[in-house]
Amino acid sequence: MALAKTDHYYVPQPSGWPVVGSIALFLLATGATIWFNGAPWGAYVSLAGFLVLVYMMFGWFGKVIHESEGGSYNQQVDVSFRWGMSWFIFSEVMFFAAFFGALFYARSLAVPWLGDLEHKLLWPDFSAQWPTAGPAFAEPFTPMGAWGIPALNTLLLLSSGVTVTWAHWALKMNNRPQLILGLIATIALGATFLGFQAYEYIHAYSELNLKLTTGIYGTTFFMLTGFHGFHVTVGVIMLTVILARCIAGHFRPDHHFAFEAVSWYWHFVDVVWLLLFVLVYWL
Repeated sequence: MALAKTDHYYVPQPSGWPVVGSIALFLLATGATIWFNGAPWGAYVSLAGFLVLVYMMFGWFGKVIHESEGGSYNQQVDVSFRWGMSWFIFSEVMFFAAFFGALFYARSLAVPWLGDLEHKLLWPDFSAQWPTAGPAFAEPFTPMGAWGIPALNTLLLLSSGVTVTWAHWALKMNNRPQLILGLIATIALGATFLGFQAYEYIHAYSELNLKLTTGIYGTTFFMLTGFHGFHVTVGVIMLTVILARCIAGHFRPDHHFAFEAVSWYWHFVDVVWLLLFVLVYWL
């Protein structure tokens, strides 16, 4: 279905889905708070909130898909979607910039300050070298090396960027078999990345004594890699939805911004990982 040939900007009718989403988030937050304070039934409240959130996503996204495939969106709406996705990715850039900034501050400023002559009077045994858990952390740990699973995961994500680009060009050429094959390959690579990252975390906790509580190094390592892994998980889910839509016959060479939006997001995830690999694992 091509974009609608109309000068009217499509404005949907008032919807109850935002209210349903708010209820879901309220249940999630309330249940988690109760659960973390020792009441086991809070887990069931959180589960209910999660199920309501999934219901909301299926209903709301399904309505948007129906509007798109029904020809409700014209070129102006398409431009609005592009600006919306651009600002969303920009907000994600700022999100990761804050964590990279924390890493820079700890590694390049705070650690040297703690190791200078004045602070040596407070922590005489502290060595101002990175990686460090800080002067108050006494347990030994082993930092995560770059060559091994991190390097393999880098290869996986770089390959997934190639396969999603291949799928995009196949869509532009209206080659459905290659489009579907490229998406399947991208999803498989992303899922494999997550599997290796889970193994890496198990290895860090059980054999390296590297944990989220391992001072500043453990905090920055798990916050940066963990949130990136969460974004990869979201990206795999989005790609799976796009794959299902492609199998259902959605998208055309001149009308497929949902696909482009997900590919933008996936390339963003790739770029963030390259920074992580260099700044967290390698240097």
